[in-house]
Amino acid sequence: MSDSLRTLLIDDEPLARLELRRLLKTHPQIEIVGEAGTLNAARALLADTPFDLVFLDIQLRGGSGFDLLDRIPPHAHIVFVTAYDRYAVRAFEVNALDYLLKPVTSARLASSLQRVLAAPTSAADDTTAAAAMPLLPDDRVLVKTSDATRFVPVQSIVSVTSNENYTELQLADAQKLMTLRTLKSWEACLPTAFFVRIHRQTLINLAHVRAIVRGEGESVQFQFDDPLPPLSASRRRVSDLKQRLEAAGLTQLLP
Repeated sequence: MSDSLRTLLIDDEPLARLELRRLLKTHPQIEIVGEAGTLNAARALLADTPFDLVFLDIQLRGGSGFDLLDRIPPHAHIVFVTAYDRYAVRAFEVNALDYLLKPVTSARLASSLQRVLAAPTSAADDTTAAAAMPLLPDDRVLVKTSDATRFVPVQSIVSVTSNENYTELQLADAQKLMTLRTLKSWEACLPTAFFVRIHRQTLINLAHVRAIVRGEGESVQFQFDDPLPPLSASRRRVSDLKQRLEAAGLTQLLP
C-alpha cells in the first residue's frame, strides 16, 4: 500500500459526503479518489477505481451497502457509516469492524482512522478479524475469500472443514467458501449450543442435521438436506456428543 490511503466515499446523502470530505481534509494520509450516492454508481466506482479504504453507508438508494461487499477486495479496509441500525451495529461489533454513527464527529473519525492504519494490510487472514465476542445464531459473520468480502448468516453455515491454515464453509444454499482462518478460531466464536466437532477437522451445525445413520465399520454419517453431502464421524465421537445431541433434540436420530 502507498503512503496515502486511496479512499472512496459511498453515501446517498450529498451533504453527508461533503461533511465527511471536510473532516478528512485534516488527515493528510487520506486521498479521496471517488464518491458515489447510489447502488449502481457505487458498483461502477468499485469496479473502475483502485482503492485502499471505503467509507460505506448502509442505506443507499437502490439497496444496501451490504449488497456491495462482494465488490470490495479483501485487502481493502471498510468503515461502515450508519444512522444507527441496532442489528447492523451488532454485526460490526461482533466482527471487530469499525463503524461511524451519523453525525460523524472529528474525534470519532480520527479514532477510526487510527484503527484502519494499525490494521493488517495482507489480503486476508480472517483470524485477525475474529469475532470480538461470541457469535449468536442470528448474527452475521464477515467472511473474506480470495476475491471478495461478505457477511454470512451464522445459521446458514452447515459445516466448517479445516484444510491446513484455511477452512471451507459449506452453506445451506450449497455454496462453498474458502477462507484463511483456522478451525480453532471458528470453534472459539461460533455458538456452542449448535456447532460441534464431529472430526478433528470438521465442525457441523446441529440445526441442519436431518439424520444420523450407520456408515461403514465403526463410522456414522451426519446427513443434511439435499444436495449437501453427508459427513462422517466415528461412533465413539457420536457417543461423546450424546449430551449435545440431547440438548439439540437429536437423540431420536441416533443410529
